[in-house]
Amino acid sequence: MAVWDDLVGQDQVTAQLSAAARDADAFVTAAASRAAFTQSGSGMTHAWLFTGPPGSGRSTAARAFAAALQCVSPDRALGGVPGCGFCDGCHTTLIGTHADVEVVRTEGLSIGVKDTRDLVRRAALSPAGGRWQVILLEDADRLTEGAGNVLLKAVEEPAPRTVWMLCAPSVEDALPTIRSRCRLLSLRTPPVQAVAEVLVRRDGIEPSVADAVARATQGHIGRARRLATDERARARRAAVLKLPLRVADVGGCLKAAQELVDSASDDAKEVAETVDAKETEELRAALGAAAGVGSRMPRGTAGVMKDLADRQKRRSTRTTRDTLDLALTDLAGFYRDVLALQFGSGLAIANLESRDALDRVASGSRPANTLRRIEAILACREALDRNVAPLLAVEAMTLALRAG
Repeated sequence: MAVWDDLVGQDQVTAQLSAAARDADAFVTAAASRAAFTQSGSGMTHAWLFTGPPGSGRSTAARAFAAALQCVSPDRALGGVPGCGFCDGCHTTLIGTHADVEVVRTEGLSIGVKDTRDLVRRAALSPAGGRWQVILLEDADRLTEGAGNVLLKAVEEPAPRTVWMLCAPSVEDALPTIRSRCRLLSLRTPPVQAVAEVLVRRDGIEPSVADAVARATQGHIGRARRLATDERARARRAAVLKLPLRVADVGGCLKAAQELVDSASDDAKEVAETVDAKETEELRAALGAAAGVGSRMPRGTAGVMKDLADRQKRRSTRTTRDTLDLALTDLAGFYRDVLALQFGSGLAIANLESRDALDRVASGSRPANTLRRIEAILACREALDRNVAPLLAVEAMTLALRAG
């Protein structure tokens, strides 16, 4: 399996990255000068910005490219394209254990100056394997302004064999000073049929189920896979799609808002239960504490334990916000279907399992009402991005859904 196989519906991007990986391999193999590497005819460069809507596969594309850069398959010398998927370089990159590939996923709501300085120091190192030092930042849109300024110089003047890969939903989500120094790759939402096919081929999902979840998520492969394999995810989504019928009065609006926020909080608690306790115990053991939760910690370790607790709290906050955002995306999709019905485009319906509810809402309102409801959902997402209290933001939205 080539490293590009999981990049669904992105033929043009795959061709660009394959060409760049081929040029990068030629540079390493021939031990050419850096001037040859940066000449205009090369498909390779030292900084990349991967953009695309959620589910387009921007992080998948970046990881595949990182693997291709580290590919050590003998076929390369015979004219093959780097990125075989089987060699040690490809395999360790894809599973996250390659010594020269640092993948950064923030568990908090933002990436600060301290963490960015650590990345810059890492980027200055020479690659242990002699090929490329790759820094893959999956959440470049979460860089604070100060962190962006720290990153700027490293992107402007990278070490000879350092490659930065930044991922963000859109060009506007990256700081202007950063994006102007990167080569842009724009990914699109994959076709629904392509997502269904990869779910069948790679994950063994039944074709009928794959078609249904690919359609429901409108080509978001990660969400489609989760819906196909996680019963709780399907139950949460079904509850969200019933919300439009529960906002007939103020009491129903407030109750629906509370349940939506409670569901997101429960999701965060599930993550905490499975991850936090293990992290805490492993750190206690590393610091020399005796076995057992109530055992005393060695002196001087309180600060380290507090840092871990703070990090876990930030992760919980982000999980809650991300779960809420996912629910709001599903809700916006419901009203998009309502709008399609109101304009007579029934063939474009994504949420076929909710057809009765869609018909009721569509027949009981006008397109202008539906547009205002979609705007209320988008306003709620923006409020959450500004760190408005989740319950307050969601209550305002549900009341607007009723009034719309």
